[in-house]
Formats: sequence, C-alpha cells, structure tokens
Amino acid sequence: MACRVLGVLVFAFLCCLPAISQKTASTPEVKVTTPSSSPDEAGFPVKDQLTLSKCGGCHAPDAKGNMTRISYIRTTPEGWEEAMKRMIRLNGLQLSPEEARSILRYLSDYHGLAPEENAKIAYFTEHRILDEKIPSPEVAHACASCHALAKPLSWHRTASDWQYLENMHVAFFPSVRFTAFDHPRNRGDAGPPKGPTPAEQALEYIVKTSPLHTTEWAEWQASMQAPRLAGRWLISGQEPGKGRFFGEMTIEPSASGDSFTTKTKITCNEASSVMATSGKALVYTGYSWRGRSTVEPGGTTTPETPQTVREVMALSKDQNQLTGRWFWGDYSEFGMDVTMRRATSALMLIGVDKPSLKAGASDATMSIYGDALPTNLSASDVDLGPGVKVTKIIGQQPGFVTVSASVSPDAAPGNRMVSVKNATLPAAYAVYDHIDFLKVTPATSIAHLGGAPHHKGYVQFETVAFNNGPDGKPNTDDDINLGPVPAAYKMEEFVASYGDDDIDFVGAIDPKTGLFTPASDGPDPKRKSMRNNYGDVWITASYEALKGRSYLVVTVPQYISWDQPEVGQ
Repeated sequence: MACRVLGVLVFAFLCCLPAISQKTASTPEVKVTTPSSSPDEAGFPVKDQLTLSKCGGCHAPDAKGNMTRISYIRTTPEGWEEAMKRMIRLNGLQLSPEEARSILRYLSDYHGLAPEENAKIAYFTEHRILDEKIPSPEVAHACASCHALAKPLSWHRTASDWQYLENMHVAFFPSVRFTAFDHPRNRGDAGPPKGPTPAEQALEYIVKTSPLHTTEWAEWQASMQAPRLAGRWLISGQEPGKGRFFGEMTIEPSASGDSFTTKTKITCNEASSVMATSGKALVYTGYSWRGRSTVEPGGTTTPETPQTVREVMALSKDQNQLTGRWFWGDYSEFGMDVTMRRATSALMLIGVDKPSLKAGASDATMSIYGDALPTNLSASDVDLGPGVKVTKIIGQQPGFVTVSASVSPDAAPGNRMVSVKNATLPAAYAVYDHIDFLKVTPATSIAHLGGAPHHKGYVQFETVAFNNGPDGKPNTDDDINLGPVPAAYKMEEFVASYGDDDIDFVGAIDPKTGLFTPASDGPDPKRKSMRNNYGDVWITASYEALKGRSYLVVTVPQYISWDQPEVGQ
C-alpha cells in the first residue's frame, strides 16, 4: 500500500482523546490520570512554564511535573502541531502565534524523537511515495487500511497511552470496529471470532515498536546540542525526471539564534538549468531541519515548476551533513532528494553527473563536482576506479571538472570510487556490461483529479535501470543501480471491471518526461453513466527492448488537507 494513499479521515485526531483531556465551555472538565506504576510507564516532566500555563488547565501536572497525556507521548514537530491544532479547533485552547511556536519548539525538543527513531519514519514527514513494509496482514487491516502505518509509528507512548488511542478511535469513529479492528473474515461465521482481533495484534506490535522510553532517546537527551550551521554548505541530489543536480547553500543564524536564513543556488546539467532560492528554517530536537524557500522567478512555468519549496532534512550527529527531501506541489508530489555537506577549506568531492558507464566505452565523459578543486588538474590527478582510464581533462570550472575516459571491455560490473588528488567519493557511479531489468518509480502511486475548485495532483514517473549483479538474479541485495534512463512511457489498461475504459478518461502521461497529468474532476458526460474520471491504470516504460511498469490510482481530490506546513515557519 502506497504511503501517501491515506485514509486521512480516520486518523485526523491521532494523538489525544480530546473529549476527556481538554476543557471547553460546554464540556465539563474530566482529567485523565496516566499511571506510572513501572519505569516503562513513567512520564517526562514538563518544565516549560508557558506549556504548563496554557495546557495545565486540562492536562493537570502532578507533584513531579508530569502532565496527563503530554508527559507520556513523544513525536515529530508535525505530530505536536497536529495535536495543538486539534486542541485549538475542538477544545477552546487559545494561543497567539508566538505562543504556539514557543510551545511547539519546547515539545519537539524535549518530547520529540531521537535521530534513529526519526529515521524509521522519515519518509512520512518527507512526503515520499513508497510501499510501506507492514509486519502482518492483521496490522495492515487494523492500521494501514486507513492511513500510513508510519502515522502511529511516528509517535512513542506508554502502553497505557496506546490503549487510550485505540479507545479514541472507537469513540470518535465507531464504524472502525467493524471496518478495521475486528476480524474481517469471521463476520458470517457462527460464534465469536477466534483468536486476537487485528486491533489487538496491531496494538501489541505498536506498543513494542514505539515505546515511550528507549535507549536512543535517553542517549540523545544527554548529548543533544544546539545546531551550529552558519556557513557554506555543498548540495548534491537527484530530482525524478530531471536528473542529478549540484549547488550550494549559505546559512546564517538569526539574531536570536533560534532560526536560520538561507540563500541557495543549484544547477542541473552543468548550468543548463538553474534554481535560486531564499528562505528561512528552524531546527527542532537538535537535528530536524524544517525550512521553506521561495524560488526566484525565471523561465517558463509548468505544473512541476516550484515556486515555494518545503525542506525536511535530518542533521547528522557531527553536524556536518544534512539529508532529506525538498518538495512542492499541492500534494507534495514533486520533490528532490538532497544531501548537504558543510564546506571547509579542504578539497571535497560531492558527486558526478553520470550514474553509470558502460564497459567498452572509449570516449565517455564525466563531470566531477566538488569544492576547493585544484586548478590545472591533469588526467593523472583523477582516478575513476578499476577498469576505467582517464584519458584527458576536457574542461574545468569552479566547482567541477569534466574528463574523458575509456572503460575496459572486461571491466567488472559494480560501483566505483572516484578520486581527485587526495579526495575520494565512494560508490560515485557504476560500471556495467548490460542492463537486465527496469524499475518504474514510484512502484505504486496516486494522482488526484482536479479543476477550478481543487488543484490537480500530478505524478512524476522515472525509470531506473539495473544489472542483476554477481548472483545473476533480479531484485536481490547485490543488484547494481545504473541510474535513470530516457524511457518511453504510455498507459495500459488495468482491467478491474468488465468494459474497463480508464485509460480514455483518467488523464495523460508525457511519453518522454514521464509526467502524468490527471483529468478534470466531476461527472464526465462522455463516460458511461456520467461517471467521474477516476480509475486505475498501468504506467509502462520501454527502453532498449526492456519494459517496466507501475500501478497508478487516479482518484478524486483530497477535499480536506491535514498537512502541517507551519512547522517550517
């Protein structure tokens, strides 16, 4: 099930039980007592006076400063903001923007996730489209049938608080007991269902997977430092459908030191495409970068052209690298995989423009990107790995050098390290003798119809070539990724019903770029029974007599957005 194919309505109210944890003008106050009879159930005291003042009326602190619910939960900045919005919307909590930002910062810093915990669910906050790995059909039925499994796993709670969450589902959405929580196959059987229900099995799994107390969080609390990010950072990355890009970002801290301003410039294909931005960013929990940049106007505007870019990245523990995704679009469907490394005075390599070279090539060109590259480099200064000989330097500019190379016909397939003088870049590219198979990414995706009232949700497809690797088998750990290839795209019918005609109505895919544009929303007079233009199709890609395909669902607009964009402001 694709991560972004979410039934957001069921989990719109994820982390608390508002009816009993908050006070409104029409609802009498009912306070929940969270037990702490064991170390696993002990909470984290709240020490921030603003949080105690604004939240303490309903989440009463005990003698140790443990606030009901709040002290027994940890989550991402997006999760805490979702909880705060719910308290404001449903329970009368009153906060100024400044107070909301201050409380969000405190809760994210002291009731957040450790870097290792965040890494497991980073794809969720980065809005990636992927198929989640779900441990069992029962967990899939109880949780992932309505939303991404990463939604609950982005929270860490005591066992008692996880039980409160299940109770909340039943209270807010009674039908969930029959649609997801109970046994799906035993409803017509005589007698009660046999064995634990899917909800019981899912709860057992989540309690073990996302406990409140972990070694990772204890160690991070003890070692967490304020981020020191001022200076110049080197950027490398990949944008689906566009290729690799390189650039740099200058980061300056604000006068108060609690936020950052940025200036960014990236280039793709040696300056044939340039994007410049300026923006602001916050860092939560010592490592969680949340930024927003405005793109300087220039050139033509297309659906995939960014105007405002959101940045979700994680800072390494040594504070020398940031990795994550920058994304845009009404459904965050467009994005860039980004790695940023702190620039120093030393020679540094950050990437190459070619993901692979074919054995036997006699005049292959490659541009090597880096910083503080020596001037007047010679062919002997550059090493592209075994079986690949640099024959000459074609050209050199600040930030990259372009070389010509020959690849031995019997060069062993596999990844190569690139060296320039004493600087190295491991697994910079691959050498191959043939392509074995293609993968169209995303493997499972969703597009949204749209029109005047609602924006369309696009999908950018990309085709990646692979060599089977040493074991000669596809889809194993030793497969060699050869990078994107210029495939030809088309739609094919996914036959789900008699007389299926979805490819005539769901939209169109660009045969060269792989960009899918959905059709308009609303009843279509040209379609049987004036149905809407939704449906599901195969997206197929062809390259050098090989084919790959992806499954695409085209559905109605997402009429309500539960996103949390303010955490980067």
